[in-house]
Amino acid sequence: MAYIEMQHCYKHYTSGETEIFANRDVSFEIEKGELVIILGASGAGKSTVLNILGGMDTNDEGQVLIDGVDIAKLNAHQRTNYRRDDVGFVFQFYNLVPNLTAKENVELASEIVSDALDPEAVLREVGLGNRLHNFPAQLSGGEQQRVAIARAVAKNPKILLCDEPTGALDYQTGKQVLGILQDMSRKKGATVIIVTHNGALAPIADRVIRMHDAKVKSVEINELPQDIATLEY
Repeated sequence: MAYIEMQHCYKHYTSGETEIFANRDVSFEIEKGELVIILGASGAGKSTVLNILGGMDTNDEGQVLIDGVDIAKLNAHQRTNYRRDDVGFVFQFYNLVPNLTAKENVELASEIVSDALDPEAVLREVGLGNRLHNFPAQLSGGEQQRVAIARAVAKNPKILLCDEPTGALDYQTGKQVLGILQDMSRKKGATVIIVTHNGALAPIADRVIRMHDAKVKSVEINELPQDIATLEY
């Protein structure tokens, strides 16, 4: 059994008499420790998949298996525990607490789980050892995003979910952030899932899931993923 499996998942909304599908019969597998990119244009359903995997939304039909547990069957309280203990989130906009330092932002996440990593050590790993006591307003966009990654990683989550993590960053800073995420997968064994509309990033992933019109169009395995440092996009 794969580490993550979505099996025949549906998510739909009604608008008046119209039924709108956000996900229609979505199925795929992800192995532990993979870096996965979910590709698609706006409205393809990729963020809905991410929200369901992260326990922020529920599906209407189908199974969502994470490490053998069907999270689609969890109640609201169990889903809260799952989000807290098993999932790290990185968003396009960093969502840092403005009146806390970088270290305190990371400590905030590490305080809610039992097996957290050391906040200072994680910040050093993302290249911010000299920024521990700076506030978000004193950090560049790239540095703020690295704090957000450190905050997610410090929880020691089973999966790291990233929604357009480089969307607000310039090219070089975006490459640095993607390099950190690639290293989390390669060197730390983290399972990293990145949602993006940027097809040029596909070569860095172990697995590429392409979505269109609420469905999975294809799943490709890269036997030899490209190092982000050598990618031009």
